[in-house]
Amino acid sequence: MKLMFFNDFRLGVVRNDEVIDVTTAVEAVPHVGPHDLIAAVIEHFDSLRGKLEEAAQKGKGVALSGVQVRPPLPRPRNIVCMAVNYMEDGTRTEPAPINAFTKSPNAIIGPGDTMKLPDAPATVFEGEAELAVVIGKRASNVKAADAMSHVFGYVNFIDGSARGLPPAGNVFYQMKSRDTFAPIGPYIVTADEIADPHKLPVKLWVNGKLMQDFNTDDMAHKIPRCIEWVSAIHTLDPGDILATGTNHRGLNAFQDGDTVELETQGLGRLTIKVSDPLKRSWSRETRLERANKGLEGLTPQLTGKYAKAS
Repeated sequence: MKLMFFNDFRLGVVRNDEVIDVTTAVEAVPHVGPHDLIAAVIEHFDSLRGKLEEAAQKGKGVALSGVQVRPPLPRPRNIVCMAVNYMEDGTRTEPAPINAFTKSPNAIIGPGDTMKLPDAPATVFEGEAELAVVIGKRASNVKAADAMSHVFGYVNFIDGSARGLPPAGNVFYQMKSRDTFAPIGPYIVTADEIADPHKLPVKLWVNGKLMQDFNTDDMAHKIPRCIEWVSAIHTLDPGDILATGTNHRGLNAFQDGDTVELETQGLGRLTIKVSDPLKRSWSRETRLERANKGLEGLTPQLTGKYAKAS
């Protein structure tokens, strides 16, 4: 099943290119807003699924192109992102030590929304294409062997980053948790529709040009291990997001006016805009293209505030 929010946060089930409003099927679920409605639907999905399927069968579909698609998880309690979790097409000789960071729930935006680059002296702004796991039931000290039973589904996720902010070493919080730096969507796909989350092509386009193109089979620490490790540190709740990392070789500078599209096989396509009031510019190279040219460091800023004089 594919679940989404649309218009004024009506709950919908997606069928082909249409969405069917199933809000009435869950109107008895206690909630104060869409954020805890979807969390409750996820937590009690086994008992609600029949009602949702019946409502979807009886309801009339509306074209997805004719609705405003909202983030399917408007305010998760936890957004945990795995760090350096890919083998980078075999260029790493061994996995990096398992590591993660959190992003603020206020970083969430949805399809058609805009990632806004802040007035901050970042050396570059990037967005990382990622497969994200949606937690289905409370997970605390879960063993890897049992971890997949705690997965409700999957969603596209872009991990926005403001790199190189001073002081050196004071990185993850100010780099990752900025407002609008966690685009997700367009919908959640339940786990039963994804045969193997470790064999999914992931592609990201910027202004129509393919920039990231990798497969989740390159993931270093697989999903069960990630859930085991994170849930040993703190509890994960239904509706929480666990983003599984990216292959960094295709990362490139996000900048003003960009249209960014992310598609993971089976999860639909997430499209967002990028806005920079300062109108800064960077080279359009990926990290891999720079490496192939023998260039060191991140893509340099070319113009605008904070650009370094050559």
